[in-house]
Amino acid sequence: MSNRREGIFHPIARVLLAAAPTPQEASRPTRAQLRALVKKAGRKNTIDAEVERLFTALRAPMMHQLPLVEQAMGRQTLALLRQLDAACTSAEDLAEAATEAFQDHPDAEIITSFPGLGPLSGARVLAEIGDDRSRFVDARGLKAYAGAAPVTRASGRSTVVMARRVKNRRLAGVGYMWAFSALSHSTGARAHYDRRREAGDRHTAAQRNLFNRMIGCLHHCLTRRTHFDEAVAFPTPREAHPTLAA
Repeated sequence: MSNRREGIFHPIARVLLAAAPTPQEASRPTRAQLRALVKKAGRKNTIDAEVERLFTALRAPMMHQLPLVEQAMGRQTLALLRQLDAACTSAEDLAEAATEAFQDHPDAEIITSFPGLGPLSGARVLAEIGDDRSRFVDARGLKAYAGAAPVTRASGRSTVVMARRVKNRRLAGVGYMWAFSALSHSTGARAHYDRRREAGDRHTAAQRNLFNRMIGCLHHCLTRRTHFDEAVAFPTPREAHPTLAA
């Protein structure tokens, strides 16, 4: 689960819908009223920019229904919004409980020392791999379980490298998000991804290869009880030194 909610799940969207459930009502709020709604939704930064964005968007031409139909649809929107609010509140409560339980686990500090892993994504990784260190004898077994390691099939003179289909899909799913987030939080991860792209990998393959590298490092760190070290995980490639002629 991501901490960042988008679309209809975003607090600003839900607060705005509650205050103005129809297109006609949505076009009425002033900048001051929009500012109050944005603050009510919990926004603390870049409030002015968000108010201007909403003010412009809500005054753009919109499709309308007949007045009575539009009012009825607005009532239905409010009814559905109450259900959505309840679901979002429950999800937030579960996320908070999961975070608290995860942070009490002895592996939590090691897992969250990795770039791209926060409390919730780290909790998902721990839940899927477990805390029995004898479960995976080596990193290769964990990589195969996560679906990060490719499958190589050879027949005669042909060799085909394929993505692994039999895997823990929940772990593979959080691994995809982990690798994607690591690109913005780790220069080594970004450089590794870029090298794979330059070598001809497509985005998904390069990201899977990065996940393969990261989860191998995680196995090492959990086994050795040590935190993630950027320099060890992604050592700087040695520059080639030309041999000087005598």
